Amino acid sequence: MPELQRLRLDHADALLAFELENRDYFAESIPDRGDAYFAEFGERLRGLIEEQEAGLCHFHVLVNNDGSIAGRINLVDVADGQAELGYRIAKKASGQGVATAAVREICLLAVSYGLRTLIAETTAGNAGSQAVLKKAGFVQTGEKSFDGRPGLMFKREL
Repeated sequence: MPELQRLRLDHADALLAFELENRDYFAESIPDRGDAYFAEFGERLRGLIEEQEAGLCHFHVLVNNDGSIAGRINLVDVADGQAELGYRIAKKASGQGVATAAVREICLLAVSYGLRTLIAETTAGNAGSQAVLKKAGFVQTGEKSFDGRPGLMFKREL
């Protein structure tokens, strides 16, 4: 199982490789990040690290034994004891319990960040992500739209 690590600048090359390798796979279930994301990757990563250092977000990567990235799992928009959970797991790591284990681990870690509630969203057609959230103790709280795609909202009290 990959190791959950707090995002650092030295993850940059492996993280970019992960995002590029899985770009089409991710776009099947969530809106694509767009070409600008990749063109400005280093600058964006530095910005994320600054947000993390300010306590606004908590970014993590799932690192394989060989140093490659199997996924990312983030807690963003931290405020008033709540954050939004987001995650992406590599296509070659999907269906192996990696996402479920990572979400469960981040829920435990979130408490150490002073969080009491996590929220998450997924497109309605992403049954795998919905299953992960439910296995990790999230409950569906409503519906929303992602760029015209129907979506679902989830919540977990820690």
